[in-house]
Amino acid sequence: MNPDPTPRRPGPAHAAAAALLAATLLAGCAAPAPQDRVLGLLTPYRIEVVQGNVVTREQAQQLRPGMTREQVVAVLGAPLLASIFHADRWDYVFTIRRQGAEPQRRHVVVWFDGERFVRAELPELPSEREFVAAISNVPPARVPRLTLTDEELARLPAAARPPAVAALEPQGPGRAFPPLEPRP
Repeated sequence: MNPDPTPRRPGPAHAAAAALLAATLLAGCAAPAPQDRVLGLLTPYRIEVVQGNVVTREQAQQLRPGMTREQVVAVLGAPLLASIFHADRWDYVFTIRRQGAEPQRRHVVVWFDGERFVRAELPELPSEREFVAAISNVPPARVPRLTLTDEELARLPAAARPPAVAALEPQGPGRAFPPLEPRP
């Protein structure tokens, strides 16, 4: 049995440990910049958020005045915003936040006169290739160079140099092969 019935109170070491544990747990809930790390070791997971329609330069170049609403939908997709109060205006808004890539936001406005496309308000749009490169957080593969320059060939020892091209050509008469199809 414990002869002292009074409960023990935590000391300063316990309070410091509890504060450190609480700070560590709350750090995962905060929204630090992508380069921030918890305790210098861990990067908290951030969910990828993609909203709206991607409109690329190639898609915008397909728009022509006089197109029907259905044709515009075939080119750009369904609009994110189509208000009954602004029946002649469609808004295509696109945002993406992806870990390891810069956040992006674009807003394209398409105007109609009745059922016919009139004009579009377009920001600087990326090409499809530029868009994929902008959201990719995988570095591009480095393609190795497979040939030596003339300077590099000159620096090689004579024994390591490749033979001249003329030496690789066949010597003597060429080979005669039988025909692939029987002759009549």
